[in-house]
Amino acid sequence: MQRSMARVMAGDNRVAELQGRLASAGYIAERGLSATLLLFTELQRPLLLEGDAGVGKTEIARVLAQVFDCPLIRLQCYEGLDVNAAVYEWNYQHQLLAIKLLEQGKINPDSAEHQIFSKKYLLERPLLQAITQAQSPVLLIDEIDRADEEFEAFLLELLSDYQVSVPELGTITAVSRPFVVLTSNGTRELSDALRRRCLYHYVEYPEFDKELRIVNARVPEIGPQLARQVVAFVQELRRLDLRKKPGIAETLDWAAALLRLDINTLEAEPQTVMDSLVCLLKTREDSAQLDAVEVERLVARAV
Repeated sequence: MQRSMARVMAGDNRVAELQGRLASAGYIAERGLSATLLLFTELQRPLLLEGDAGVGKTEIARVLAQVFDCPLIRLQCYEGLDVNAAVYEWNYQHQLLAIKLLEQGKINPDSAEHQIFSKKYLLERPLLQAITQAQSPVLLIDEIDRADEEFEAFLLELLSDYQVSVPELGTITAVSRPFVVLTSNGTRELSDALRRRCLYHYVEYPEFDKELRIVNARVPEIGPQLARQVVAFVQELRRLDLRKKPGIAETLDWAAALLRLDINTLEAEPQTVMDSLVCLLKTREDSAQLDAVEVERLVARAV
């Protein structure tokens, strides 16, 4: 029993330590996320972060690279993403120059193919870069739900074996195993096969206290009164039926903008506050929905 309690306490301490390291790097993480990230680093299994756009999923990968003091390699997914953009392609222009040298007799014909299809002509894209680093990098596969199902299927093989097959060169095996973070905004359902290979964490919009800590940490010059009003306003705004709810980045942008406009409290200059909402509202429909009366109501609830 005592041994079990000791293991629990040791686990708690390690989670708290990681929370502190994340906070020092500017990321406020609750215990659940910190525990997930600790398992992620210990098991070095891919981590799938799912949640609405703007909740800080991508920032987690950036901060982990800072905490681990390692490179961050990012693959931005999109419809039509293929192997050439994600894994590798050949530098065709330099290969053509080599072929011309071959025609001029300046390259030994017996070794021509080996030279033309050598690693010096191979352009490494993010996935290949990630497995050829001397130090394990953080590999961010951002918005995997935007990629096609065919690419997702290809990714499964890479994440299972951490190797890439190049027909002209053979199999390139990982020098070091990357810390793989995948993010998804939930625009399409991901396969069960991908989910099985990953640890999973759903990232919610932050609660009031957490978002207040984030604002104070990232915009330290903001006063306590304005910080609380900004967070309260944004939290209320997210409860409206908006097409694009403001994320944490928008909260920070708005807080910085209000300081630049010399706003100390939201109720002081209603028109200036109204003008500043371009930092929060990102669609025509949302801007039209938030008229002066609605803004005044939100300000009243925030103060």
